[in-house]
Amino acid sequence: MKQRTLLREVSIKGNALHTGDAVHMTFKPAPANHGIVFKRTDLHGQPEIRPRVDHVTDLVRATTIQVGHAKIHTVEHVLSALSGCGIDNLVIEMDASEPPILDGSARPFVNLIAQGEPVEQDAEREYFTLTEAVSVTRGNSSLIALPFDGLKISCTSADDRGIHTQHLSLTIEPEVYAAQIAAARTFTIYEDIEELIKLGKIKGGSLDCAVVIKGDKIISKEPLRFPDEFVRHKMLDIIGDITLLGLPLKAHLVAVRPGHAINAELTKALFEKYEAWKKGGKKAAKPAAPKAELATETTLDIRRVLDTLPHRYPMVMIDRVVELSDEALVAIKNVTINEPFFQGHYPGNPVMPGVLQIEAMAQAAGILMLRRTTMEGKTALFMSCDKVKWRKPVRPGDQLSIAVRITKSRAGKIACAEGSCSVNGQVVSSADLMFAIVDNAEVD
Repeated sequence: MKQRTLLREVSIKGNALHTGDAVHMTFKPAPANHGIVFKRTDLHGQPEIRPRVDHVTDLVRATTIQVGHAKIHTVEHVLSALSGCGIDNLVIEMDASEPPILDGSARPFVNLIAQGEPVEQDAEREYFTLTEAVSVTRGNSSLIALPFDGLKISCTSADDRGIHTQHLSLTIEPEVYAAQIAAARTFTIYEDIEELIKLGKIKGGSLDCAVVIKGDKIISKEPLRFPDEFVRHKMLDIIGDITLLGLPLKAHLVAVRPGHAINAELTKALFEKYEAWKKGGKKAAKPAAPKAELATETTLDIRRVLDTLPHRYPMVMIDRVVELSDEALVAIKNVTINEPFFQGHYPGNPVMPGVLQIEAMAQAAGILMLRRTTMEGKTALFMSCDKVKWRKPVRPGDQLSIAVRITKSRAGKIACAEGSCSVNGQVVSSADLMFAIVDNAEVD
């Protein structure tokens, strides 16, 4: 894919969110391989700042970058719009330290980009293609980056009381970004406003540029633009913050309760991977092959589960294997309200789908079968199920105990197993399963 800039320069005016200053901002075309650069035209020498994660200095309710005495506050909305629209090269001139907040979303910047008319350039776009999982955790927030041919974000957003829990998963492309992400506005909890004012923040804040959550009520000058506008804005911020990597990323980002601090932490970890990739001559590293020690293990943590199974979010139905022998296995699945299927199964009465309980049994049986053969280069494929019974509903907060036992095996390639799922010692579902062990080349 070719790099892109704008055909003509375009400008916009407004007041900044945190400083409250009036600012005039101009997007100017830049040559191929120039990158994105902010220029402070109000400072002596008109210093330039490249938006990179190693220039981040403040992450309280916004992302601030600084080089020397020159700062740019709240860069995430502008960078999100540029990344979402696929703009690689641009000079952003500003006569103040913070872009205008406008309506609190990235939509005005997307409209500005459209006015400037994106154009392709001669040079090819360079990506950083992730080849192994990277994860970070801060308290009850987590971010995981997984290999993926493109940029995909699966995000769960929730406040401390769990009143406004929302989940969304999208593959980010310019058309998707413009239609599904850009218009989502920034938001805050009513009780946080006083503290932000004490910190010298939100001097330009108002209901014209933000949505306020007060208990179970939404305070806004207009109706919500999406029923799940909050998680969409979280995704908007993630896109802006990972732009600080310095080049487009190909990965699947799985986020739970993200914020600027953890976004920056993941971007730093990815930046380290990218630097190592450059030093290695930019040769695409292949993920390490799973360790072939399954035959001797009696328990498996989540890392070893992921080594063994091909499944990834949101289809990993096993969190840990607590008992493992040649004939039987016991695993656990912690069922939380953050599971994406609870959004629609069922609103107001969340119940774990029975087919996913069968999937959990199948994954457990697959691990057990792989223990009995050489696992390197092999995948267990679920073929059929019989005598399926569902006895009791499984709800958020339950811990699912998954027990499987091999009943038949033929040449190490086809096997049958009995499986059951229990909660607090009571069986909630059971089934007879059949599956096959195949070479990965056959799956490909």
